[in-house]
Amino acid sequence: MEDMEKIKKTAIIIPARLNSSRLKNKLLLCAKGKPIIQWVYEAASKAKLASKVIVAADSEEIFDVVKEFGGNVEMTSNEHKSGSDRIAEVAKRHPEIEYILNLQGDEPQMDPEVIDSLIQALHTSDANISTLLRKITNKEQIENPNCVKCVFNKDNYALYFSRYPVPYPRNAEEAEYYAHIGMYAYTRESLLKMTSLPMAMIEKTESLEQLRALYNGMTIKIILTKLNPVGIDTIQDFEKFKNIVEG
Repeated sequence: MEDMEKIKKTAIIIPARLNSSRLKNKLLLCAKGKPIIQWVYEAASKAKLASKVIVAADSEEIFDVVKEFGGNVEMTSNEHKSGSDRIAEVAKRHPEIEYILNLQGDEPQMDPEVIDSLIQALHTSDANISTLLRKITNKEQIENPNCVKCVFNKDNYALYFSRYPVPYPRNAEEAEYYAHIGMYAYTRESLLKMTSLPMAMIEKTESLEQLRALYNGMTIKIILTKLNPVGIDTIQDFEKFKNIVEG
C-alpha cells in the first residue's frame, strides 16, 4: 500500500517553454482539438502517486492556454537554461512538495503507469533521483549521439550516461545497450542541490545535465521500461502523433 502522506507531498511539474529551435510554438499545436501541452497535462493527471500537476510556463501564451483548459499553471522566468531550473523555481514556492517529477511538455504519449513507477522508486528507496531506460539493439540508435546511453550497476543505479556507445564493444557479443528516456523524479533536496551546483566538466563535454548529479555523488535509480514515447521535436513528429490520435 502506497504511503498516502508521500503521495500528498508529490507533484508532477511540467516545464513548458514556448520557443523551440526546431518547431515553433510546438506545445500549442493542436491534435484532435487539444494542444500538445493539454495532452501532456491530462496524462500526468492520470498518475496515481502524485497529488498535483503544475505547468511551469515561461510565457503568457502557454499560461493562458493552460488556464483555458482548466489546468494548474505558474509563470516562471524565461531566463532559465534548463527544465530542471524551471521546475526548481516552482518547487521553491511550495515547501510542502517533497517529491517532484519532471515531465517534459512535449511528451504527449507518456504512460501514467510509467510515471507512477518513477515516483514509486523515490518513495521506496534512498535514491536522490529516478529515471527511465529502455533496452536497444538497433545499431543506428546505439551509434546515434542524440540517443543517450546509460550503464548501471547490479542494483539498478546509474554509473554513467553518454552520447557515445557505452560500454565500448571490445567483446561485441557481450554488449548490451540501454537508451535513456529523459524523464526524472527528484527528492526536493536533490533537485534544489543539483540546480545550485556548477556545471561539471563531464556535463559540459557531453551536454548532459544528469552527469552533474553523478559527478557530485548523487544517486540515480534506473527503472527499465519497454515504453518508447515519441517526443514532439519536429513537424514530422507532430504529424505522426496527430495521425495516431486522429486515426
